[in-house]
Amino acid sequence: MITRGLVWRLGATQLVLWGVSYYLIALFGPAIVRETGWSATLVFGGFSLALVTMGAVSPAVGRAVDRRGGRVVLTAGSVLVALGCLLLAAARDPALYCAAWIVLGIAMRMSLYDAAFAALVRVGGPAARRPISQITLLGGLASTAMWPVGAALAERFGWRGALVCYAGFAVLTVPLHLAIPAARHESDRMAAGPPPPPPLARTARDRLATTLLFASATTLSSTLNSAMSAHMIGLLGGLGLGAGAAVWASSLRGVGQSLSRLAEIASGSRLSPLALGVVATAIIPAGFAVGLAAGSSAPAALAFTFLYGAGFGLNTITRGTQPLVLFDPESYGAVAGRLIAPSFYLSALAPAAYAALLEVWGAAAAMQVAAAWSGALLLPSLWLWLRFRRG
Repeated sequence: MITRGLVWRLGATQLVLWGVSYYLIALFGPAIVRETGWSATLVFGGFSLALVTMGAVSPAVGRAVDRRGGRVVLTAGSVLVALGCLLLAAARDPALYCAAWIVLGIAMRMSLYDAAFAALVRVGGPAARRPISQITLLGGLASTAMWPVGAALAERFGWRGALVCYAGFAVLTVPLHLAIPAARHESDRMAAGPPPPPPLARTARDRLATTLLFASATTLSSTLNSAMSAHMIGLLGGLGLGAGAAVWASSLRGVGQSLSRLAEIASGSRLSPLALGVVATAIIPAGFAVGLAAGSSAPAALAFTFLYGAGFGLNTITRGTQPLVLFDPESYGAVAGRLIAPSFYLSALAPAAYAALLEVWGAAAAMQVAAAWSGALLLPSLWLWLRFRRG
């Protein structure tokens, strides 16, 4: 059974672990380049290597959560996040730097949303939809909370010292993950009550179409999000905002994420996961349309980051809840792990490719490309909803 305490604990761990792993390169990347003298391609390529690693281990991690439970997998993920941060802080040569990102890639797949969602489904079965939305409330504030904290730590201790502090934050999440129940929801199958609805994708043709559409939507969104997570601060700076203003404006994305998720929960989750996916992927290009004016307007930059965060906040929920209604919840971890694996591979190219785009064509062109990409993201989500809307 999923308790309120479990939801709050997992939400807290997501806030910390996203902030000290996935979002660290956007904040510390430029400082790493300046101190080490390494190229930006190498530095941001480390994050790309982590994403490739996440894709490689994704199916195995999904199966591990199904079989062994979230307590084991997420606890190990917390420990590996701490280890990865320490290795990154100690890196004086490219080999150790890349090894640190490989460790972080394994750690992120074992500890971030996808693993947490699978852990909730293992405990609660079909009843996990609302808790999935709830844990993203705190997780959505990761950039809002950790970018300013990380900037303050780096100013006082340098980026290496800040990463040592990040390792300590990751260790603090271990007791919270150890509190995840070991039992799984099959033990409640004989309890009284109506049976859960059958999955929407019931025929082989439906399953094939669903696989392609869901994987396409996930890949497009993950690719865009990895580029923005690595370069949003630099992008806004290139459009004309000062360094401090760019950090604070970028942090507003977390507020947008959490407020949109709060609105979804407060509404009673009335929209189906497929309809919610359409809403989410419509908000994102709207944010980019506003963002095209961000260079000459600080309010436009704030509106862009807020809308971007709001759209991706809802999109994260659909990434966790759509497989719950499309496929059999009993194999949620394995199915989701297989479907999201391609998204990590293309996402791995995005930080380095977007860095090159910023360098060669400038921030305005980079914003236009991202806006077009966000428009393409709407298509598979709309198609998926149209196919199964009657269900």
